[in-house]
Amino acid sequence: MGKQQHIGRSDRHSGPATTGNDTAGADARLGVAQDPATSQMTLIDLASDPSPVVRKAVASRSDAPAQALRPLARDHDRQVREAVARNPSTSVGNLLRLVKDADRWVRWAVASNPACDESVRRAMVEAADKELRGLLAETRELEPDLAARLVNDVSPEVRERLATHTHDPDVINALMADRTSRVRKGLARNRRTTAAQRSALAADPVVDVRVALVRSVDLDEADLERLVDDRSVQVRLAMATSEIVPPHIRKALERDPDEMVASAARDFRPASGTASAVRAPRIGHRPSGGGTAPAGGAAR
Repeated sequence: MGKQQHIGRSDRHSGPATTGNDTAGADARLGVAQDPATSQMTLIDLASDPSPVVRKAVASRSDAPAQALRPLARDHDRQVREAVARNPSTSVGNLLRLVKDADRWVRWAVASNPACDESVRRAMVEAADKELRGLLAETRELEPDLAARLVNDVSPEVRERLATHTHDPDVINALMADRTSRVRKGLARNRRTTAAQRSALAADPVVDVRVALVRSVDLDEADLERLVDDRSVQVRLAMATSEIVPPHIRKALERDPDEMVASAARDFRPASGTASAVRAPRIGHRPSGGGTAPAGGAAR
């Protein structure tokens, strides 16, 4: 099969090789798997390579044929299956299999796949994994009936993430009545709220909601003037250090009775010009350090 015939495929059938030879053979096959010129037939053959690194390279290729991705979606190596779950060329059938994978990182990878369609999202909303439902809640183009189900999700975290990311006015309106403060805190971060909704959130009895609001969205003058005299030092301090609070409001805070607030207002210096909005944590994304998460897929 072209190049594949010259890279030592016989080592998968032979006895144990020396470490050096095995490494050299795997490196050569990895090079073939990553080569854009490698034929589709060779990629299909490499999908059954003994090295998981080689199989992962095939699973990561957007031009990998379905005949290669299909067995890799069932691979015993978690990282190989995760690569298939992220691959935009993966079929919906394989995504439906992977969204029910035993490993959580594999399931979570499906959520970010651009090939994820309505049928996959419907499988996600039924999942016991609350992080998977949370990732679904962050989806911009979410079917109204699925969004309505997430409005009543048993997990406050899922509802918070929906509140933070939804573009649907009906969903925002429904979540305004949520009795869990972290959900309303999510709404306070959402820039699609109306002026009336922001005014209601500015009067929320929970300090964290008001803090998130002044750090995240523009408010009407009347709301700002009321919050300048907020009973909570935390709220006034958040205003004094918020990138989006108007200068005249910050100037008023220089006379705050709490010296910490007044000092923060006087010493405030704009950052690079981009507001630092509060964001809900996204657990379903690997840390930047590149470490491998422990295997396992217990529902969260």
